[in-house]
Amino acid sequence: MSTVSDILARKGTEVVTISETQTVLDAARVMNDRRIGSVVVMGQTGTVAGILSERDILTRIVATIRDPRTTIVREVMTSPVEFCTPTTDLCDLRALMRDKRIRHVPVLERGALRGMVSIGDLNAHESERMSVTVESLEAYISRA
Repeated sequence: MSTVSDILARKGTEVVTISETQTVLDAARVMNDRRIGSVVVMGQTGTVAGILSERDILTRIVATIRDPRTTIVREVMTSPVEFCTPTTDLCDLRALMRDKRIRHVPVLERGALRGMVSIGDLNAHESERMSVTVESLEAYISRA
């Protein structure tokens, strides 16, 4: 049984964050510079306050014709945040992403931010695991 910690061991635990008081333009620039689809929004107390994704920017800024230079992240972020823990089973994580139609899930442990898992990370992990299984099966068959 694979867990979120297996993905974090491979990809690392770095999470790009932004303050809830920054502008959406600031967030979009960070996302563009880092080539990522979301940022975790940190509140004044240093806890996770929300998440801002590309979809949030499209639906709450672009589609409603709001100015990203003057709109504060706190006004358009998704909150509360769906999250997982390092011990979350990957099948449960995939179900969460599918059911909630989300592509990025912060990893929290005892309230502290420990990482971020994207649908791409999950797919890459499962693809690698399947490749190992196929190679094992091919080796077994060729010995028979």
